[in-house]
Amino acid sequence: MIHDLIGAIARFNPDLPMGVALSGGADSSALLLACSIKWPGAVWALHIHHGLQAEADDFERHCAALCDKLGVPLVIDHVNARHASGESPEDAARKARYRALAGLAMQHKLGSILLGQHADDQIETMMLALSRGAGLPGLAAMPEQFERHGVMFYRPLLRTSGVAIRNWLAEKEVKYIIDPTNSDTRFTRNKIRLQLLPALEAAFPNFRETFARSARHAAQAQALLVEVAQEDLASVGIPPVIKALQGLSYPRQANVLRCWLRQQHQATPSAAQLEQLLAQISVCTTRGHQIHLKVATGHVTRAGTALQYTAEADKTG
Repeated sequence: MIHDLIGAIARFNPDLPMGVALSGGADSSALLLACSIKWPGAVWALHIHHGLQAEADDFERHCAALCDKLGVPLVIDHVNARHASGESPEDAARKARYRALAGLAMQHKLGSILLGQHADDQIETMMLALSRGAGLPGLAAMPEQFERHGVMFYRPLLRTSGVAIRNWLAEKEVKYIIDPTNSDTRFTRNKIRLQLLPALEAAFPNFRETFARSARHAAQAQALLVEVAQEDLASVGIPPVIKALQGLSYPRQANVLRCWLRQQHQATPSAAQLEQLLAQISVCTTRGHQIHLKVATGHVTRAGTALQYTAEADKTG
């Protein structure tokens, strides 16, 4: 069910005091305003200055003015969000933002942090995942709640449309920042927002609700796969014993290997890398058979009867 903004906040029960990640855009501004109305005196605004855009200082000043108007304390953290070689700029900025937000939450003893992503953002994330051939984790899109760096994050607006949010801000006469990069269709997400979502709405008026339902189904299926992977990981061992892996079906081998790499080494193999690894495991029947495959930023090799993973950082550190 798609909720209006007030309905979305009404069904939400966060740990107080809480922080709201404030970029100055419509979504985070509306979330901060709604939360400050419902939980006066228990809300902090957290602004992360990435330094990646020329307008970043203007964004900071806007957030300060908004918080002053609302009577909400504002904490600002300047971070280095520049990406390393081989890392996408978006991933680098996101990781830096979460680290900074979690650090601010712990520093100011905040019970939780709220993020302003809404239903349209959820659809865009699903469309991006589909365009990249993603599996269930990608199709599940963004979870409504998750833990990172020891802090709980929540997205209470995932069932609220972007139009509803902007209309509510107009009623409240609250100004917000429009990021100039949002109209740049060189970015796939912007192309989806500006070209694909209007076509979907014209063809399927209820697409936000039905797509959100599909994302929840995918998230439930992924949770089940994680449970199975944990059971299989206990069976094959950490690190996985090759002979024990061979006793599992092909899909369960793939599932438990993804879990092992992600859980133990924060590594996510590509589909091609995982297929190569499974093929090597299937023919590894003699003592002399060696395995040495590039996976994510490291290598999976054979060490006796088991697999081992060595990250690039481990080699140079």
